[in-house]
Amino acid sequence: MSFFGELYLRSTLPFISEEMTAKEVAYLAKRFEDLQVPGPVVDLGCGHGRHAARLNTEGPLAGRIIGLELDALSLQERLPGFPAVRADLRSLPFRTGSLAGAYAWYSTLFVFSDEEHVALLREIARCLRPGGRLVLHTVPYERLAAQPEASFSTRLPDGSLLEERSRFDAARGRDEASRRLTFPDGRVLSGQYAVRYYPLADLIQLLDFTGFSMCWVHGGLEGEPPSGTSTDLIVGAELRHG
Repeated sequence: MSFFGELYLRSTLPFISEEMTAKEVAYLAKRFEDLQVPGPVVDLGCGHGRHAARLNTEGPLAGRIIGLELDALSLQERLPGFPAVRADLRSLPFRTGSLAGAYAWYSTLFVFSDEEHVALLREIARCLRPGGRLVLHTVPYERLAAQPEASFSTRLPDGSLLEERSRFDAARGRDEASRRLTFPDGRVLSGQYAVRYYPLADLIQLLDFTGFSMCWVHGGLEGEPPSGTSTDLIVGAELRHG
């Protein structure tokens, strides 16, 4: 089965608090509030729309958000308040130069091969207008390298058992994991996934190679600089003119 479907949705939502969502939405609103480029802003991999629904309702991006998601179940269960399209990140259904901005949370863009990541970022660049803004959220490479193996087993509020094991290969920059979700009725969902984590210098180089100029790097939602203990790595970039 596809990992980024029901398994991901059912095993992730219980860990996302209202407070966390509010802080992330506030961060995104602040980082786009001075955007001068006209046009829509797309939530790449919007899931059930916890960011998009709020950003499209109030604040500087009200009425400008479009969600994009491949998983049909997530779109079916998405929150009201924003339009969304079902599409693959690697083939965006937008006209060239039609978007003012885009954002992607939780390493959404980096679940493919290195070659596909180049093509994907170029596809985003194709859709953005010059000066359009891209915000990427991921996890610092150094944090994973310091703790390359992890596992956990926990009960979710509905009684389901969630189990996961992961191992980070620092040489390849890939975190590979398996997840298993056992529902109270005995139904089981299981799958594997891999996420590519780039050292910051490599990520900046990748963005530059695909037409972007870095504007800022933050290690958290307060806008603090990244450090060896940061839990987040958030990069803001703009599409270069010409």
